[in-house]
Amino acid sequence: MTIMKPSETPQDRSVRLLRVGEQVRHALSDILARGDVHDETLAKHLVTVTEVRMSPDLRHATAFVKPLLGKDEEAVLKALRTNTAYLQSEVARRVNTKYAAKLKFLADESFDEGTRIDQLLRDPKVVQDLGEKGGDAPG
Repeated sequence: MTIMKPSETPQDRSVRLLRVGEQVRHALSDILARGDVHDETLAKHLVTVTEVRMSPDLRHATAFVKPLLGKDEEAVLKALRTNTAYLQSEVARRVNTKYAAKLKFLADESFDEGTRIDQLLRDPKVVQDLGEKGGDAPG
């Protein structure tokens, strides 16, 4: 059961989740960009933290990551998971919350999905169908 402060509306709560998620994202990005994690795999790859979603109680954070050009994604995820304890302690030090959030790392599939949709829209059959509707084709 979630207990909200009397003055806290659901909108305030969701804004807080987004704000804290963004703070965690910035902290993780900074740690990874500086090379603070002493890991050979992470040292070789530029990793983008695209989004961090916080649980309602702020105790869990799911970080969506993508290595540059999607290269060695599984190896990068494994390295991040291996170094989770260090990353959690560093994020907790930089982001002031009551509890240190437990981090979980997942590959960000949104870029792949966007590319797939773009390829589908460029398919000659789809372009032909869109063109027959009287100029509804995206330009």
